[in-house]
Amino acid sequence: MKPFFSLLLFFMPAGTAVLKAQDSTLDRYIQEGFAKNLVLQQKSISLAKALYGLQSAKSLYLPTVAFMFDYTTADGGRDIPLPLGDLLNGVYGTLNQLTSSNNFPHLENQQINFLPQNFYDGKVRTSVPIINSDIGYNKKIQEQQVTLQGYEVELYKRELVKSIKTAYYNYLSSLQAIHIYESTLQLAQESRRVNEKLLENGKGLPAYILRATSEVESINAQITGAQQQAENARLYFNSLLNRDAQASIDTSGIDEVKALTEATNGVESREELKSLQQVIGLNETVVKMNRRFNVPKLNGFLDLGSQAQNWKFNGQSRYYMAGLQLSFPIFSGNRNTYKIKQSELDVRNAQLNLSHVKQQLELSINVARNNLTAALHSYQSSLKQLEAASSYFRLIDKGYKAGTNTFIETVDARTHLTSAQLSATINKYKVLIAVTNLERETASYPINNK
Repeated sequence: MKPFFSLLLFFMPAGTAVLKAQDSTLDRYIQEGFAKNLVLQQKSISLAKALYGLQSAKSLYLPTVAFMFDYTTADGGRDIPLPLGDLLNGVYGTLNQLTSSNNFPHLENQQINFLPQNFYDGKVRTSVPIINSDIGYNKKIQEQQVTLQGYEVELYKRELVKSIKTAYYNYLSSLQAIHIYESTLQLAQESRRVNEKLLENGKGLPAYILRATSEVESINAQITGAQQQAENARLYFNSLLNRDAQASIDTSGIDEVKALTEATNGVESREELKSLQQVIGLNETVVKMNRRFNVPKLNGFLDLGSQAQNWKFNGQSRYYMAGLQLSFPIFSGNRNTYKIKQSELDVRNAQLNLSHVKQQLELSINVARNNLTAALHSYQSSLKQLEAASSYFRLIDKGYKAGTNTFIETVDARTHLTSAQLSATINKYKVLIAVTNLERETASYPINNK
């Protein structure tokens, strides 16, 4: 591993090195997270809703057909007097005398009520927009909403990748810590056994046995703590993948890391910026739509129906009616002008937000790259410390067996070795987590084909 880290550290100042774990197992877990994570499923539902909203906006171009039926009956109110008798009875009487017949009957004056009695009007109305610029802008806004929601899904995917990788590395780190403590425990138990034998033979000291027993109990406590950390890491990892809490985790994935001399992505690849650029475009579309408030709207309609009193239905009751409806705004108290001003301010605010977020993301990338450099140096240092601690322990242990070193020195060397092993393990996974953070900040993980 040392040549690798030396090579990587050589490239890091130029920002051209990427540390990548060769782990198909972890990639499979990430794909499983994409398929099963509950929050991601909710994001996907929101995207599906946005797609349906787009289909609804497109359907506004199509005609609408509706059946409409009115029934009305009334009595009283105003009447229209119709004096038919006064107008025609004299004429009819004269005609009857001239013709010596009763062919012309006597008529009564009539009262026609304004309100209809037992009247129905049923029709099928077909209406279609002919000129309506709002429909086109609404369709474009919905398209931008779909794109925006797609970026939200991708954004959460990147966060999910980071969370899954970090949780996986933390789980592996705790497992290795348990292994280190268990190895140390075996050495401590063996040391206690040797001291007990020496005491039985009259060469040991009771204080050494007490010290060895204390060390064994201390290591047992550390093992318990490490096991609890591993269990918590497993629970969190499984929750990210929406799996059973007690499901086992394949730990065969991470066995080596390699340096790739490909350039890292810049801040431009971040979904946050793409999303904000889409927000700017959406607000600009709203501005354009508001500025066209004075464009007239024209709709056409066709009615096919029947209307009559007393439920009559015949050739006279049936009818059709076609027409155009034109709407042209003249004055609305400058409300449309105010809406334009508001939407223009929304565009400006979105532009400022984009500049601010871009600045913050560039800062985050630099911090993540610096953290990776620091993690690599710390790991290199811990490897050297581990090498020195291992050599020191072997010398002290050999000297103790030869009688030239004390038991206390052996305990101290073993404790130092355990700390060095833990430090190397922790720093190894800190490097991998730092790589994961840099990968997240540069949006370099390929999520679109996952």
